[in-house]
Amino acid sequence: MRIEDAVIFVTGANRGMGLAFAHAALRRGARRVYAAMRTPVPMPKGLQVIALDVTHAEQVLQAAADCSDVSLLINNAGIAQTGGYLAPDSATAIQRHLDTNVFGVLRVCQAFAPVLAANGGGAVLNVLSVASWINAPMLGAYGLSKSAAWAMTNGLREELRGQRTLVTGLHMGFVDTDMTRTMDVPKSTAQEIAERALDGVAAGEEEVLADERARQVKQGLTAQPPYYLNLNRR
Repeated sequence: MRIEDAVIFVTGANRGMGLAFAHAALRRGARRVYAAMRTPVPMPKGLQVIALDVTHAEQVLQAAADCSDVSLLINNAGIAQTGGYLAPDSATAIQRHLDTNVFGVLRVCQAFAPVLAANGGGAVLNVLSVASWINAPMLGAYGLSKSAAWAMTNGLREELRGQRTLVTGLHMGFVDTDMTRTMDVPKSTAQEIAERALDGVAAGEEEVLADERARQVKQGLTAQPPYYLNLNRR
């Protein structure tokens, strides 16, 4: 789909990847960019701020009603907490991650699917991760939620195909944002990932592997032994 003249709705747009998506959309000539965020803050000219906590169903429905001209939905809002499955608070952490990273995406997709249909189909971009495919104690609950979000993205793609809505899953490794500030690992810039993701949507791609890490992990899923069984050796 064309990014130029599109009306784009970005969740979690106050910083990091969300803000990078919003700026990239403006640079490409989007007609309107809704910057949705849990706690509204002043934003640069050209971004229309929308108060939205994706864990609140009423707010999601209201956002869809107020933004009925959307043609590209970017599900970016998410949380990440370090820790493995045997930590004392792991069950609570998993519930919190699922409510935001999975059910939050589901709520927004359900609310905006009719909007996209009314506007010709459009597209949905779900921000996933290489953690959709591999898991380690550092980001256990996060990885679990992204695996679930990946599965949901694949199912939504089939459900929305009939209304001509493109559903794109975005996978990447670590990105230089507040979420990864304390992690000493190679990182891409948010701007790089946002630009590659929008390139993919514009080209009609259903999956975007936005960096070398994502391409390496995806290819390694069918290696012997597969990548996800061999993490400690890589």
